[in-house]
Amino acid sequence: MPLQLTRPLAFIDLETTGVNLSTDRIIEIAIVKLQTDGSRVVKRKLVNPQMPIPKASSDIHGITNEMVKDAPVFKQVANEIRQFLENCDLAGYNSNRFDLPLLVEEFLRAGLNFDISDKHLLDVQKVYHMMEPRTLSAAYRFYCDKNLDNAHSAEADAQATFEILESQLQRYSQLGTTVESVIKFTGHEQIVDFARRFIMENGVEIFNFGKHKGRAVTEVLKIEPQYYDWMMKGDFPMHTKQKLTEILNRTLLKKA
Repeated sequence: MPLQLTRPLAFIDLETTGVNLSTDRIIEIAIVKLQTDGSRVVKRKLVNPQMPIPKASSDIHGITNEMVKDAPVFKQVANEIRQFLENCDLAGYNSNRFDLPLLVEEFLRAGLNFDISDKHLLDVQKVYHMMEPRTLSAAYRFYCDKNLDNAHSAEADAQATFEILESQLQRYSQLGTTVESVIKFTGHEQIVDFARRFIMENGVEIFNFGKHKGRAVTEVLKIEPQYYDWMMKGDFPMHTKQKLTEILNRTLLKKA
């Protein structure tokens, strides 16, 4: 059964210099935007990461330093990409743990906020891992009976992810036909920061690492305010620091 949309759904795939959210950069972004009428619009950009691409990464996706040396840096295309994603829900393969966190980091580095609070985040990998735990290429072969010949090409991966979801909707009637129904099936994940340094428990942000793991962030900031400074100076993703600052400001407003 076809996917029923109330607003566009953007399938995002990134190729990057590596997998560290704090230090690695986007070198290719592809977005397949599925419109509510079923039509598709594709946007693909090569990006100069302003850092060397490790050979190990180039060996995976085939993108070299020479290929991106004349490409725009992310800051030059950030607003165009943000506008393309306006009023869209977001989807991808392992996107909630990698593609979206890194994309948000790039927006923040470019001085732009990218608010996900009003967006549905549909990670197709979650459906697949619940039903048929394997890789994207295997999922494509299993659900679509095709070989993913251009795996690790961002556009090919994004297109394949969309086709996998289409097949999943046909195969598993319990998924329903809306973004909301698929997310309800896979379980709604309440994200505080993409790096998951904080998690939400009973409506309260909780530290998910270090000596304060399991304690409320607001509680720690009250009794140990220097912990905020330590985190802000540390090697944490910008999105984590942004959320920590939001929690601190909210705490200070309550005091006032």
